[in-house]
Amino acid sequence: MSFSKVVKYLVTFSAISAVGLAGFYLIKREQPGKSESKKLPPGIKADKVIVYKEDRRLILMKEGNALKEYDISLRGNPFGHKQIERDSKTPEEKYILNWRNPNNKFHISLHISYPNGDDKQRAEEMGVSPGGDIMIHGFPNEMDWNAVYYTSTDWTDGCIAVTNDEIEEIWNVIDNGTEIEIFP
Repeated sequence: MSFSKVVKYLVTFSAISAVGLAGFYLIKREQPGKSESKKLPPGIKADKVIVYKEDRRLILMKEGNALKEYDISLRGNPFGHKQIERDSKTPEEKYILNWRNPNNKFHISLHISYPNGDDKQRAEEMGVSPGGDIMIHGFPNEMDWNAVYYTSTDWTDGCIAVTNDEIEEIWNVIDNGTEIEIFP
């Protein structure tokens, strides 16, 4: 085999390997992980939700102990506190999960009480709208991509997304009025 054929073979093999590894990552991310671990016992209620944006983690808490963790999707660059409508950022502070929507276009959803008084004042000082309608929700009801896209990509506009099965579980263990604390 000539040297040029060997080089061509190695380049082709490397390209195929890279594509294969990328595909493996997407498939691996879709496979069950901590989010897919065993279901919470019936009747249990969380008293707090903690979100770590950088780690893409949502944790249900009960009396200071973690009940369950979930992988989340945010936005491609969610860093920094939400300040302006349509900035695609997720707020960072303490809020309340204050109401729920059983007919959301993203399966079902729990509303986060953003903007609070400080958020409104900050936006007013900047002469902008702070935005709102920040939710924890599932996948779009009419998905235009497959589930691998939604579980391996940051795709929301400032909300916190989990799978439909996960939002149903979270919905059942969270009461309106539960505190949510969102960290960078």
